[in-house]
Amino acid sequence: MVKIWDFLAIMLIVLVPNVLSYDRPGTRKDIVMHPSSDDPLSPEQVHISLVGPDKMRISWITGHSIMPTVVYGTTSGNYEGSANGTSSSYHYLLVYRSGQINEVVIGPLKPNTVYYYKCGGPSSTQEFNFKTPPSQFPINFAVAGDLGTTEWTKSTLDHVSKWEHDVFILPGDLSYADMWQPVWDTFGRMVQPLASKRPWMVTQGNHEVELIPVLHRRSFTAYNNRWRMPFEESGSTSNLYYSFNVVGVHVIMLGSYTDFEPGSDQYQWLEKDLKSIDRKTTPWLMAVIHAPWYNTNEAHQGEKESVEMKQSMETLLYKARVDLVFAGHVHAYERFNRVYQDKFDKCGPVYINIGDGGNKEGLAKNYRDPTPAISLFREASFGHGQLVVVNATHAQWKWQRNDDDVSVEKDSVWLTSLSADSSCRI
Repeated sequence: MVKIWDFLAIMLIVLVPNVLSYDRPGTRKDIVMHPSSDDPLSPEQVHISLVGPDKMRISWITGHSIMPTVVYGTTSGNYEGSANGTSSSYHYLLVYRSGQINEVVIGPLKPNTVYYYKCGGPSSTQEFNFKTPPSQFPINFAVAGDLGTTEWTKSTLDHVSKWEHDVFILPGDLSYADMWQPVWDTFGRMVQPLASKRPWMVTQGNHEVELIPVLHRRSFTAYNNRWRMPFEESGSTSNLYYSFNVVGVHVIMLGSYTDFEPGSDQYQWLEKDLKSIDRKTTPWLMAVIHAPWYNTNEAHQGEKESVEMKQSMETLLYKARVDLVFAGHVHAYERFNRVYQDKFDKCGPVYINIGDGGNKEGLAKNYRDPTPAISLFREASFGHGQLVVVNATHAQWKWQRNDDDVSVEKDSVWLTSLSADSSCRI
């Protein structure tokens, strides 16, 4: 096993250089988590995600095959609803086979309501609960990218758990398994306390690619099997890009590591999705990518996924009057002014890089000097973001830094929706 992993590590460095593209300072140690129960039928790695306006996908893993069933209700121990779903599993090389990955979509559900549920049917011994998003403003988003499975990750998740949010947004780089599949299991166990209670909406990063030429030719195997998002509902043909609505906010999750040039499936889907948006119904519009289009850190400069995707899609987002663009990849925090084509533009999006969730590679500490005028705040610390969309016109963004395991507010700004600015209306 060790020899196989050594070989994979060499292949990673040679064939996937963007994963190890610069020297990073060290971080806290990785955490390894094993199943909490010896029962192979016990649900683990439970997480939920939004499906349409009033449904939720429940995902979990078992060691043995079961009928994928979820029972649920609004009172603990009383399950009026029941639904069956689908299951799958996957192999990675000759050394790993996942457990049974179960997915069940439940609903219709009431907004702003706590539901109690069991994975595997009423005989399951463990009860979980989640709260659905509200049907009207305000709505709270927690945002953190590049999480991994380190002690810093745990600190970030602990801080997020203390903030009453409705939806968690993750701009790519989830587990940092980097082909060593058991890390995906640790990640699923680590995030379960949060991800089983609030919907996690994610997009892929470079660490999700996990392609090995000749040996494993299928990209995103673990990601697509473990983290299925509601792409069909938004007319997408790929789990790597999709969109969803929640309480007056239209969120576009883009794929930095799949085709994005004009004429590609993703580009054509994005054009169609943007045209379908009704800003009277969803006055806020935000996009999520992994590789940032704006970045004054020395890390990850000049990469195709940043430079060429920006050239391809920036004008589409600008003309649609996107309010916010979140990115990860750079292991630091940075907030830009409203920009378009590298200059301040009051009708452009606010770009925020938040790839500082707690990954194993450390922080990107070197910024370019002098600070460009469009960059308003930047700091290399681990942390997470909090977006409170107060109403149709105003929202507040805060960045919380992990300071010796204490969550400290370091950056805050009030935002006005571009749909409320008459001079920016299309």
